[in-house]
Amino acid sequence: MTTPTALHPDQARARLHELTVIDVRTPGEYADGHLPGALNIPLDRLGRALPDLRDAAERGEILLVCASGARSENACRTLAEHGVQAATLVGGTGAWAAGGGDLERPAGNTGATWGMERQVRLTAGSVVLLGLALGEFAHPAFRLLSAGIAGGLVFSAVTDTCGMAAVLGKLPHNRPRAADLTATLARLRGN
Repeated sequence: MTTPTALHPDQARARLHELTVIDVRTPGEYADGHLPGALNIPLDRLGRALPDLRDAAERGEILLVCASGARSENACRTLAEHGVQAATLVGGTGAWAAGGGDLERPAGNTGATWGMERQVRLTAGSVVLLGLALGEFAHPAFRLLSAGIAGGLVFSAVTDTCGMAAVLGKLPHNRPRAADLTATLARLRGN
């Protein structure tokens, strides 16, 4: 098994021309802005892309990117388990942009899809408010809904995972169309 590595934004910027950059965020997040030349292969699609990623790693280094670095670290571990060496961008696209790095956006991007962190905050906050309101006006047991979300957020912070993000990632606006992933894999192959 290989060991994942990490590159800071300034290191990645200096080597961007020699790296194959894979953005593991959802298609909506990717469309909101990504590193120049990055290809979008969502985290939950890495298994399908594994043969192409293995071939790409044999041709040169792979840099995995997400919003903050957590999902790309997870992707590095997954690839390492399959013998594929990859690096993660420390701090993700947030750190890249904060350090003055340019972000590409597809032509015609309306910014209609929110980033996953924003989607999680909206969903968690809405469910907490719903639990409190139902607990006040329907039955006190509904407050357990709010407590469950609070517990889930604590678990998420401790484990650096997010079950709610995994569920939200399955929504249609967060899923790549099959043709998009096929085209991305063709670009990864150099076709």
